[in-house]
Amino acid sequence: MITTYAERPAYVDRAFDMPDSWPEFMRYDDVAYAYFGGVVAAFPHLNVLATLDGVQVARGMAAPFALHGGKRTGGLPVGGWDRVLTWAMHDRERGVEPDTVTALEIAIDPEHLGTGLSQRMLAAMRDAAAAAGFAELVAPVRPNEKHREPHVPMAEYVTRTREDGLPVDAWLRTHVRAGATIDSVATRSMVMAGTLDEWRERTGLPFDEPGEVVVPGALTTVLCRPDLDHAVYVEPNVWVRHRLR
Repeated sequence: MITTYAERPAYVDRAFDMPDSWPEFMRYDDVAYAYFGGVVAAFPHLNVLATLDGVQVARGMAAPFALHGGKRTGGLPVGGWDRVLTWAMHDRERGVEPDTVTALEIAIDPEHLGTGLSQRMLAAMRDAAAAAGFAELVAPVRPNEKHREPHVPMAEYVTRTREDGLPVDAWLRTHVRAGATIDSVATRSMVMAGTLDEWRERTGLPFDEPGEVVVPGALTTVLCRPDLDHAVYVEPNVWVRHRLR
């Protein structure tokens, strides 16, 4: 069963209890730490969940924000996921009227991957945004096969298509099949930084040589600076637009 959290409020406080397949190092984005945990409670009518026998097996998270007007002229930010989440939460705090919804995550319990659930969750997120009166759902997509080629620039990767014209990447292809158009690359969508000991704990890798480090699950390399006891990962994502009416 897939519904919004507004329809089943008992699950709001348990939204993050289910297991997911995010790499451990991805859990250390400071913007996510500040805001992400409050999204479901703030916008339950736009966030969706799937359950099986009463157990949550997927969540789809989204937030409304103002994309048009003022200094925001309708262009999607290169700051991607971090920037749009900040916009959404600041707009809510300041009483700014939203005109667009951004998807933030579709997370699936690993035991239910490969069942088509992610496509159904995306459809449910589109339906929830449309039911709330929004004309567009945007998403800073994390292509799920890009980690196999961390040295390939995202701007090149996103142009790859199959003979039928659809993206080679499966998750981008799912969005396009659902009606999305690819808009642009968010070159600094998420940022994770830390000391070398923190990166060793998060990845199990030595982080003892300067330069680029390939980390399993990362879409690009992590820059390691032993002289500064510091490493940073700047993840590019791909903005897509879903027209809802």
